[in-house]
Amino acid sequence: MTLSALPPAAVAAARAPETYTLTIRHLDRQGTATDAYLTHVTGVSGPGASEEVSPHDASGTVTVRLPKGRYLLDSTLSGPEEGSGTDWIVQPRLDLDRDTTVTVDARTTAPVDVRPQDPDARFLSRLGVVEVTHDGTTRSANVMAGPDLRVAHLGPDAEPDSVKEWFDTYWEGGTNDYALGYSFTSARALTGLVRHPSAASLATVEIRRAAPEGGTGNAFVSVQPSAGPTVGLVQPLRPLGTATVLVTPSGAGGTSSTRALPRPGRRPTGTPRTGSRCARAPPPPTPSTTRSSAPPSPPRPAPVRRASVTAPASPSTSRCSPTARATRRAHRASAPPPPRSTATGSSSALRRGAPGRAAFTTTPGAASYRLTATATRGDGTAPGGRVTAAWTFTSAATTRPTALPLSTVRFAPALGLDGTAPAGDRVHVPVTVQGAAAGSGVRSLTVSVSTDGGATWTRVPVADGRAAFRNPAAGRSVSLRAELTDTKGNTLTQTLTDAYRTR
Repeated sequence: MTLSALPPAAVAAARAPETYTLTIRHLDRQGTATDAYLTHVTGVSGPGASEEVSPHDASGTVTVRLPKGRYLLDSTLSGPEEGSGTDWIVQPRLDLDRDTTVTVDARTTAPVDVRPQDPDARFLSRLGVVEVTHDGTTRSANVMAGPDLRVAHLGPDAEPDSVKEWFDTYWEGGTNDYALGYSFTSARALTGLVRHPSAASLATVEIRRAAPEGGTGNAFVSVQPSAGPTVGLVQPLRPLGTATVLVTPSGAGGTSSTRALPRPGRRPTGTPRTGSRCARAPPPPTPSTTRSSAPPSPPRPAPVRRASVTAPASPSTSRCSPTARATRRAHRASAPPPPRSTATGSSSALRRGAPGRAAFTTTPGAASYRLTATATRGDGTAPGGRVTAAWTFTSAATTRPTALPLSTVRFAPALGLDGTAPAGDRVHVPVTVQGAAAGSGVRSLTVSVSTDGGATWTRVPVADGRAAFRNPAAGRSVSLRAELTDTKGNTLTQTLTDAYRTR
């Protein structure tokens, strides 16, 4: 018996993933081959889980060779002229285990007809998002389109409740504006969607804005009916102004949120570019049924919800604490902290990305790191404030995207519409830990307060999730600092300079 080593070429061939040919045919609404398409094939699980391609051929038929695995396919087909309509076809389950041919046929689609019962309403924009989960991995696709959008499911059913899809549609009315969002969870993508909600079935969001101290410019508020990615309905608000938006209430297949935009902008008008893509984000939490071509069930009385937009914005409403969403994969770590950020650690180097995002090169093994982030609130027309955070943590290489053990602390002081609190009052400010240390993951947490812009700090007691202290004299500012250590030794020092002022 003899034992000999295989040549390197044979070893490489043995390790090469099994691949198959995927052929995709594209047909327009007349059943004719078209080159006006944008197709994405995204790996979900198996050897091809990391693959993502957007093949194209002018003939309308494109061929690509990919490793064996589960894929998500979505294709956007456009008409021959501007404004002639968009077809979005989604195959949430494409099991590539042999040479396969897929036909994307616009004739299989049905309309997405979501509009209020308001004859004076004018269409603004629409966004559709689908997320597919298999074997613990989630992938997504989305489309932004004009009023003539048609959609269809393609291929076999996926596993039950593994497909989440939502559509957000925005309309401008003579008196009220509309933010309509509907979410679905099933084994299939949608083939058509019809919703014509009456005003009585929608929730009324009244948005009020106080005059900021020293400020005279407009504020801008984005109303979003879903918790996932969406273009939002931007409302300009003058000082002491109000705006009314009718939104899909929770429990009716939609959720809504309101947030203040940190900088001036213009309200979106007209039709967005057909087939454009948007960023990915967590899915909306409210599931509903999968296909519907009838109006919603008889409405219950819709609530009136009031949201206040203040400047300087309060920590509770402006989300002024830095986000702690960060991931690591292999020897790369990425995070979307505020724009100015640095990282230090064993062999770590900062690489600039898009605004508000950064990527870092990490070491192969476990190492300790320090990540700092800084952001300035306000647009320069009125007093703002500064938010800083510094995290220390230990991380090692991973084979799939893994959340880094970062935490944040949220303060929620009770403030007036002008973003101030009564001078001299004894206050109990809610303190909430979010991220890796949420729940029982906190080893220690201290809170300090400064009334001189952060020059000096005084530690204050924290009991039952509230920090107790007395507000300073009128016209002074209050700054807040949290120092946290979790049960694994990771730390956070977070400072909100000039969080609010007293009156």
